[in-house]
Amino acid sequence: MLHFAPEQAFYKRFRKQGNLEYVTTDLNSPLADVKADICALPFENDAFDVILCNHVLEHIPDDTQAMKELFRVLRPGGWGVFQIPQDVKREKTFEDNTITDKKERAKIFGQYDHVRIYGLDYFDKLRNIGFIVEAVDYTAQLSHEEINQYRLAQGELIPFVKKPLLN
Repeated sequence: MLHFAPEQAFYKRFRKQGNLEYVTTDLNSPLADVKADICALPFENDAFDVILCNHVLEHIPDDTQAMKELFRVLRPGGWGVFQIPQDVKREKTFEDNTITDKKERAKIFGQYDHVRIYGLDYFDKLRNIGFIVEAVDYTAQLSHEEINQYRLAQGELIPFVKKPLLN
Protein backbone atom coordinates (compact mmCIF):
# COMPACT_ATOMS: atom_id res chain seq x y z
CA MET A 1 0.00 0.00 0.00
CA LEU A 2 1.21 3.47 -0.91
CA HIS A 3 -0.11 6.32 1.24
CA PHE A 4 0.40 9.96 0.25
CA ALA A 5 0.61 12.66 2.93
CA PRO A 6 -0.19 10.08 5.62
CA GLU A 7 -2.80 11.13 8.13
CA GLN A 8 -1.79 10.14 11.66
CA ALA A 9 -5.03 8.27 12.38
CA PHE A 10 -4.50 5.99 9.36
CA TYR A 11 -0.72 5.86 9.75
CA LYS A 12 -0.86 4.36 13.24
CA ARG A 13 -3.42 1.74 12.25
CA PHE A 14 -1.68 0.68 9.06
CA ARG A 15 1.74 0.48 10.73
CA LYS A 16 0.32 -2.05 13.20
CA GLN A 17 -0.83 -4.41 10.44
CA GLY A 18 1.53 -7.36 10.17
CA ASN A 19 0.21 -8.44 6.78
CA LEU A 20 0.63 -5.07 5.06
CA GLU A 21 3.65 -3.64 3.30
CA TYR A 22 2.91 0.00 4.03
CA VAL A 23 4.87 2.78 2.30
CA THR A 24 4.27 6.45 3.00
CA THR A 25 5.34 9.32 0.78
CA ASP A 26 5.24 13.10 0.84
CA LEU A 27 7.53 16.01 0.06
CA ASN A 28 7.58 17.38 3.62
CA SER A 29 5.83 15.09 6.11
CA PRO A 30 8.01 13.62 8.86
CA LEU A 31 5.83 10.49 8.57
CA ALA A 32 6.97 9.89 4.99
CA ASP A 33 9.16 6.86 4.35
CA VAL A 34 9.99 8.24 0.91
CA LYS A 35 10.33 11.97 0.19
CA ALA A 36 8.93 12.29 -3.31
CA ASP A 37 7.17 14.56 -5.76
CA ILE A 38 3.82 13.06 -6.76
CA CYS A 39 4.49 14.20 -10.34
CA ALA A 40 7.72 12.17 -10.57
CA LEU A 41 7.44 9.15 -8.30
CA PRO A 42 10.56 7.03 -7.67
CA PHE A 43 8.63 3.74 -7.78
CA GLU A 44 8.53 1.00 -10.43
CA ASN A 45 5.53 0.62 -12.72
CA ASP A 46 2.68 -1.46 -11.25
CA ALA A 47 4.32 -1.47 -7.81
CA PHE A 48 1.31 -1.08 -5.49
CA ASP A 49 -1.94 -2.96 -4.89
CA VAL A 50 -3.55 -0.01 -3.08
CA ILE A 51 -3.00 3.74 -3.10
CA LEU A 52 -4.48 6.23 -0.66
CA CYS A 53 -4.19 9.82 -1.80
CA ASN A 54 -6.48 11.96 0.34
CA HIS A 55 -6.59 15.73 0.02
CA VAL A 56 -3.38 16.02 -2.00
CA LEU A 57 -4.30 16.71 -5.64
CA GLU A 58 -5.89 20.09 -4.91
CA HIS A 59 -2.40 21.28 -3.90
CA ILE A 60 -0.65 20.09 -7.07
CA PRO A 61 -0.37 22.55 -9.99
CA ASP A 62 -0.10 19.73 -12.57
CA ASP A 63 -2.71 17.35 -11.20
CA THR A 64 -2.95 15.56 -14.57
CA GLN A 65 0.72 14.52 -14.31
CA ALA A 66 0.15 13.46 -10.71
CA MET A 67 -2.82 11.31 -11.76
CA LYS A 68 -0.72 9.73 -14.52
CA GLU A 69 1.92 8.82 -11.95
CA LEU A 70 -0.71 7.32 -9.65
CA PHE A 71 -1.96 5.25 -12.57
CA ARG A 72 1.58 4.17 -13.50
CA VAL A 73 2.52 2.87 -10.05
CA LEU A 74 -0.82 1.13 -9.34
CA ARG A 75 -0.80 -2.49 -10.45
CA PRO A 76 -3.46 -3.73 -12.88
CA GLY A 77 -6.44 -4.77 -10.76
CA GLY A 78 -5.28 -2.52 -7.94
CA TRP A 79 -7.47 0.10 -6.35
CA GLY A 80 -7.27 3.46 -4.64
CA VAL A 81 -9.12 6.24 -2.93
CA PHE A 82 -8.21 9.70 -4.26
CA GLN A 83 -10.31 11.98 -2.09
CA ILE A 84 -10.34 15.72 -2.74
CA PRO A 85 -12.38 18.65 -1.48
CA GLN A 86 -15.15 18.95 -4.03
CA ASP A 87 -18.06 21.23 -4.73
CA VAL A 88 -20.70 18.74 -5.88
CA LYS A 89 -22.85 21.64 -7.11
CA ARG A 90 -20.10 22.62 -9.54
CA GLU A 91 -20.00 20.79 -12.88
CA LYS A 92 -16.51 21.96 -13.83
CA THR A 93 -13.35 22.31 -11.79
CA PHE A 94 -12.22 25.90 -11.28
CA GLU A 95 -8.58 26.87 -11.23
CA ASP A 96 -6.80 30.14 -11.88
CA ASN A 97 -2.99 30.25 -11.68
CA THR A 98 -3.00 34.03 -11.48
CA ILE A 99 -4.47 33.88 -7.96
CA THR A 100 -1.37 33.78 -5.76
CA ASP A 101 -2.41 35.80 -2.70
CA LYS A 102 -2.92 33.42 0.24
CA LYS A 103 -6.03 35.18 1.54
CA GLU A 104 -7.58 35.23 -1.93
CA ARG A 105 -6.76 31.53 -2.44
CA ALA A 106 -8.34 30.67 0.90
CA LYS A 107 -11.46 32.62 -0.05
CA ILE A 108 -11.78 31.11 -3.53
CA PHE A 109 -10.34 27.59 -3.15
CA GLY A 110 -11.09 26.96 0.54
CA GLN A 111 -7.50 26.93 1.75
CA TYR A 112 -4.47 29.16 1.18
CA ASP A 113 -2.39 26.40 -0.44
CA HIS A 114 -5.06 24.96 -2.75
CA VAL A 115 -4.80 25.68 -6.46
CA ARG A 116 -8.28 24.59 -7.55
CA ILE A 117 -11.76 23.65 -6.43
CA TYR A 118 -12.87 20.41 -8.02
CA GLY A 119 -16.26 19.94 -9.61
CA LEU A 120 -18.05 16.80 -10.73
CA ASP A 121 -15.74 16.59 -13.77
CA TYR A 122 -13.03 15.27 -11.40
CA PHE A 123 -14.31 11.73 -11.93
CA ASP A 124 -14.11 12.09 -15.71
CA LYS A 125 -10.58 13.44 -15.42
CA LEU A 126 -9.59 10.26 -13.56
CA ARG A 127 -11.37 8.16 -16.20
CA ASN A 128 -9.46 9.98 -18.96
CA ILE A 129 -6.21 8.93 -17.29
CA GLY A 130 -7.40 5.30 -17.53
CA PHE A 131 -8.95 4.59 -14.14
CA ILE A 132 -12.27 2.88 -13.63
CA VAL A 133 -14.02 5.28 -11.25
CA GLU A 134 -16.92 4.92 -8.87
CA ALA A 135 -18.19 8.01 -7.02
CA VAL A 136 -19.49 6.57 -3.74
CA ASP A 137 -21.79 8.46 -1.39
CA TYR A 138 -21.31 6.50 1.82
CA THR A 139 -23.46 9.02 3.68
CA ALA A 140 -26.52 7.73 1.82
CA GLN A 141 -26.03 4.37 3.55
CA LEU A 142 -25.02 5.48 7.05
CA SER A 143 -26.82 6.88 10.07
CA HIS A 144 -26.15 10.45 11.23
CA GLU A 145 -24.13 9.00 14.12
CA GLU A 146 -21.93 6.98 11.76
CA ILE A 147 -21.47 9.95 9.42
CA ASN A 148 -20.24 11.98 12.40
CA GLN A 149 -18.11 9.10 13.71
CA TYR A 150 -16.34 8.71 10.35
CA ARG A 151 -16.14 12.50 9.85
CA LEU A 152 -17.83 12.40 6.45
CA ALA A 153 -19.55 15.36 4.84
CA GLN A 154 -23.20 14.70 4.01
CA GLY A 155 -23.43 13.96 0.27
CA GLU A 156 -19.64 13.75 -0.20
CA LEU A 157 -18.66 11.59 -3.16
CA ILE A 158 -15.63 9.42 -2.39
CA PRO A 159 -13.63 8.55 -5.52
CA PHE A 160 -12.92 4.82 -5.54
CA VAL A 161 -10.67 3.97 -8.48
CA LYS A 162 -9.37 0.80 -10.06
CA LYS A 163 -6.72 0.19 -12.67
CA PRO A 164 -8.07 -2.12 -15.37
CA LEU A 165 -6.43 -5.51 -15.71
CA LEU A 166 -5.57 -4.65 -19.31
CA ASN A 167 -4.83 -1.10 -20.40
